[in-house]
Amino acid sequence: MALGLRLRLGRPDLGRYAARFGLPQASDGVGVTFLGVASLLIEDGTSAVLTDGFFTRPSLPRVALGRLAPDEALIERTLARAGIDRLDVVAPVHTHYDHAMDAAAVAARTGARLLGGTSAAQIGRGGGLPEDRIGVVVPGEPVRAGGFTLTWVEGEHCPPDRYPGRIMSPVVPPVRTTAYQCGEAWSILVEHDSGRTALVQGSAGFRPGALTGRRADVAYLGVGQLGVQDPAYIEQYWAETVTTVGARQVVLIHWDDFFRPLDRPLRALPYLGDDLHATMSVLEPLAQGQGVGLHFPTVWHREDPWALLG
Repeated sequence: MALGLRLRLGRPDLGRYAARFGLPQASDGVGVTFLGVASLLIEDGTSAVLTDGFFTRPSLPRVALGRLAPDEALIERTLARAGIDRLDVVAPVHTHYDHAMDAAAVAARTGARLLGGTSAAQIGRGGGLPEDRIGVVVPGEPVRAGGFTLTWVEGEHCPPDRYPGRIMSPVVPPVRTTAYQCGEAWSILVEHDSGRTALVQGSAGFRPGALTGRRADVAYLGVGQLGVQDPAYIEQYWAETVTTVGARQVVLIHWDDFFRPLDRPLRALPYLGDDLHATMSVLEPLAQGQGVGLHFPTVWHREDPWALLG
């Protein structure tokens, strides 16, 4: 009984995957910096796109019982540490709090446009962004952002979606966690003028066939809650994302405990909410069988997964 309780309350040991960290460092050209959960800074030294930009990372008690608001001082420190002063676009992958609650504050500080669905637009309005800095994308229609072309493809959130639905009015913090309904769940395809391509799959959900005909050499694959799914679901998720777009390198995101501040060492989500080991027990054989590289990103490091393509 005691052993079972300890395992249930514990969390996966990231040390098991130490060899999967250490992507090549980006020197020039396109680099990607992982900033926790599904926040990715994708830039080429001139143009810059940030998915999510979730940096406040409130504690579990506050998420469960309190009201949430962006921590402006913490956001400022995080942007400074990541070397972010200007952004072209902030793009939430969906509008749960652990993706979008800081999006308007980050866009306001960096001069970015906040782009996404109608729910993301309501977060922008609630955060005080002017309308000319808020954009509702058309699914499947490319959008230029400096040297990048972004395409949003609508999909599904990984089950269970604890806060389903769309946000119908401006979200003015502080608010309850429930105000951050999922909204549209996006697969975001990124293409740079250099020819480098990536898929950002922020949630471990899929809409069958949604990515058919799309291509990306690198997939940033969200795995949050994937470990509580059955193996058949995980296999189909891989097929509908990685296999469909032909990715040859996969970088796993949304595995870290987002109730813990970003300036402390990252750790996996606890077993009470996810099981990274269960996820990896399915993904590792799939990647090996298809000759696909499988990696974890290192927070704060500017990395170049395309360097592994040969």
